[in-house]
Amino acid sequence: MARKSIEERLAQLDAQRKTLQARLTKDERARDTRRKVLLGALVLHRIEDGNAASADYLRDFTHLTWHLLWSTA
Repeated sequence: MARKSIEERLAQLDAQRKTLQARLTKDERARDTRRKVLLGALVLHRIEDGNAASADYLRDFTHLTWHLLWSTA
């Protein structure tokens, strides 16, 4: 069995890198969408309960927004 040339190995590694990058991008988009859905659900829940103007709501909203936008997990 012949060994792969350096060029072939580099091409294979580049293809793997592109595949992994695509998976990472897909996961990041899914996580971002989930954050937006959860935030929207919170806002709708508070509005439906009539608490949209309360100070607690604004504090919670600000804290949650900051957490969702800046968390790395």
